[in-house]
Amino acid sequence: MIVDCHTHINYYEDETQPALPSVLEKLQTTMRRNRIDFSLVLSSYKVSPGRPSTRDLVHALRDVKNIRVVAGISLDRNGPEDLAEVREYVQGGMVKGLKFYCGYQPFYPYAEQMAGAIALAEEFNIPLMVHCGDTYSAKGKLKYAMPIHIDELAVDHPTLNIVICHLGNPWQAETAEVTYKNRNVYTDISGLVLGSFSDRFEKFMLNHLQNMLLYGVEPDNVLYGTDWPICTMESYLAFIEGLKIPTEGRSKIMYKNAMRLFKLDERDSPYYR
Repeated sequence: MIVDCHTHINYYEDETQPALPSVLEKLQTTMRRNRIDFSLVLSSYKVSPGRPSTRDLVHALRDVKNIRVVAGISLDRNGPEDLAEVREYVQGGMVKGLKFYCGYQPFYPYAEQMAGAIALAEEFNIPLMVHCGDTYSAKGKLKYAMPIHIDELAVDHPTLNIVICHLGNPWQAETAEVTYKNRNVYTDISGLVLGSFSDRFEKFMLNHLQNMLLYGVEPDNVLYGTDWPICTMESYLAFIEGLKIPTEGRSKIMYKNAMRLFKLDERDSPYYR
């Protein structure tokens, strides 16, 4: 079984082009080709035709049991009415987590403005994913996206499950320490490359991931994700095959951790028997 915990239904070059339903159809085709059981689609911090809103994704995926939504929470759209709508989707089982885009927007993950969203994640015991590391856009501000800031959030909210996205690349050592120190912190391996891995870069990133596991980050706290369509699923599956890890640890990374954290039902997989 495979759960890709980090995908998008976005156009990045020309956001005036509607991403639904064409990118969704491409995602489903790519999932079938690679036998991906579940994907979680993250809505953006901004809304445009090329970046569907949480509402549009929920409606588009209503009858697609093996794709669910992680709601992007924007710094400027997280008031009571916004969160009430997200609450409704969480209660209905369509939204399985929340996402902060720190760095893309100028706020730290523990910012007071985000307290309502943090409380919502705690109330329903759903993960809060946080962008950490390099930003796809050169307009991002990296000081907000450093993994060390997750420590303050994790300590102050010990029941909140937090996912450091992208291994915090290039601050993998910070990610390793914050994840090792805080039992409620996880990291995903998504978005480490644009397109496909080259042989040299694949070896370089595998070494970082392997070192994190040697440092003390348990496989229980690592999630498989790609950041599709920015990264190809085929290349990511080949990348993770190079990880030297016992079978049970690999199973935790590839699907068991995500199934538990995001409360997915294996019976919704098209490959369930």
